[in-house]
Amino acid sequence: MTEFDLIVIGAGPAGANAALVAAEAGVKVAVVDEAPAAGGQVYRAPPDEFDVSDVAALGPDFATGQALREALARSAAERLFGHRVWMVSPGFNVDAVGPDGPITLQAPHLIVGAGTYERLMPFPNWTQPGVIGLAAATILLKCHQMLPGERTVVAGVGPLVAAVAAAIVKGGGRPAAVVDLSSPADWLKALPAMASRPDLLKRGVGWLRQVRAKGVPILCRHTVVRASGGAVVSGIDVAPVDANWRPRADGHQHFDADSLTIGHGLVPATDISRLLGADHNYVAAAGGWVPVRDPNFATNLPGLSVVGDGGGIVGAAASALQGRQAGLSVARHLGRLSATEFVDQAARLSKALRRAENFGSSMAAMMALRPGLLEAADSETVICRCEDVTRADIEAALAAGAREVNQLKSWTRCGMGPCQGRMCGEAAATLVAAHAGGRRKAGIWTARVPLRPLPMETLTGDYVYDDIPKRAPAPA
Repeated sequence: MTEFDLIVIGAGPAGANAALVAAEAGVKVAVVDEAPAAGGQVYRAPPDEFDVSDVAALGPDFATGQALREALARSAAERLFGHRVWMVSPGFNVDAVGPDGPITLQAPHLIVGAGTYERLMPFPNWTQPGVIGLAAATILLKCHQMLPGERTVVAGVGPLVAAVAAAIVKGGGRPAAVVDLSSPADWLKALPAMASRPDLLKRGVGWLRQVRAKGVPILCRHTVVRASGGAVVSGIDVAPVDANWRPRADGHQHFDADSLTIGHGLVPATDISRLLGADHNYVAAAGGWVPVRDPNFATNLPGLSVVGDGGGIVGAAASALQGRQAGLSVARHLGRLSATEFVDQAARLSKALRRAENFGSSMAAMMALRPGLLEAADSETVICRCEDVTRADIEAALAAGAREVNQLKSWTRCGMGPCQGRMCGEAAATLVAAHAGGRRKAGIWTARVPLRPLPMETLTGDYVYDDIPKRAPAPA
């Protein structure tokens, strides 16, 4: 076991900045991430074999991520990349598996910057090859410089829709269509908050201009209702929606396409804070269940802080500033900063943090799930793809008396697969909520270990049956 003053889980904008400021203050820090380099989803580093000499061509996200990685490399923080955290216990003990096998870290302070996972509400044939999430598409486009397909429908809600469509255009492709759940009125409502970050507003407008210049159809207040095809996607059916995102019976359109990238917002990754027993509230506008935190992003559990989108969707800029604030707070608690130093440095962060949170929160509110979206899923639509549980299976369990997601899980195995409910959780909870009287009453999955799937041999090594100690038989 290796001991530190602070362990940071996640090296995205939030976690990396938390580690940076704490290390600068003299805190002994370890930062752990399963990716091979820092940056998280938004600033993900390309593979080592890629030419990254032309920073301008790779875009502003690459430049920001590269600066973050270089700053972290210069710091005193111990960087443990390529390490998958599979268990966290009070105290705090963090168990992970890396290239050289299992490791255990211990520290009295833990900052979790685990980020998010993508919400994708099911519709008929959403499990078909060729259908991927918007976040997965950004990895293909940014990190691997690959197009999702030759004719891609880009659909969903939030800024990633425009970002992915523009990236396809930049990569030499032409989307078959852009299908946005939001209406122009929704974007107009968010404009005051977006104006607080004119740089990001200008960037978003630029994305739309690039897509429109290619003559790509852009359908606002529409959603995907079906994917068609055999072995792979061959077409996408879309429909207009009402104010609750319920598909309407009229106005359906079909687009020939060989791929679909789609996402219905982001969900805070609260696995670790739930596993440790921190208090959580359901806040739809923040992405769903989020940990209860104080102004320094500390939870009700002494020593545990949660920063970035894992504590409620706020965006990359706000996540970085939250990380810095939490890092300063830990340094102050450990006596590495005086009260005056802490107040001065925190005050310099506060104005920028409020502005960034305002922008990010407006985007999160736009992506907040509305109850009609799941109406596209018919009775035979698979909800839990790991365990092949359909909507009909879930409705039958609800009719039989299931009233909470963990009860549903026990009755149907929905959420028991390798993804541990990350893919099906939102849809399952929406169905339960319709019967139970709301998302809060529907509950949230109980967090369990391993937090991420891992082969048993990574923990046991070369241990075989013959190595098990065997007691001598009892006398006859």
